[in-house]
Amino acid sequence: MSEPAGASTIDARPAGRAARREPYRKPLTPDTYEKVLAGAALALLAAVLVALARGRGEWAEVPGMVWAHLATIGVALALTPVMLLRARGDRRHRTLGWIWCAALLLTAIDSLFIRLINRGGFSVIHVLSLWTLIQVPIIVWSARTHNVKRHRSAVRGMVTGALLIAGFFTFPFERMLGHWLFG
Repeated sequence: MSEPAGASTIDARPAGRAARREPYRKPLTPDTYEKVLAGAALALLAAVLVALARGRGEWAEVPGMVWAHLATIGVALALTPVMLLRARGDRRHRTLGWIWCAALLLTAIDSLFIRLINRGGFSVIHVLSLWTLIQVPIIVWSARTHNVKRHRSAVRGMVTGALLIAGFFTFPFERMLGHWLFG
């Protein structure tokens, strides 16, 4: 009998394992949606890098807070495919996860100080920043409590909303990256 795609199973403990240790867990493998998210994150990162390269003549005019925002989002975008496509639950996954979560939190915080459009006011995209400030602790908490289903769902939502949807809206409407990319 086969198990559903993406299901996590617990096998019997391997011989010789101490009784107090965690049982052996078969690692989650990426499903189609996670592969699509990873590919979309790579595509968005590539678009950002191309836009940055094309806009290098205007770099001096870019405020420091925008550079900080681009740096933190770049880290999150670069780590997203790594986190979604490699083995999960090991020490490397946890370490990279902490870095990814920190990058997302810093991105959300610094975005609240970037108000170059809307006459210095907040825009609709800032709602995603507030959502990120709520969701990242949920991602961390669900991982720390081994709630795999909630963790996976929250990460997928974060990648979809705060990275990809928000990232898409950095290109249209005469925003800086869109202007640089599409000239």
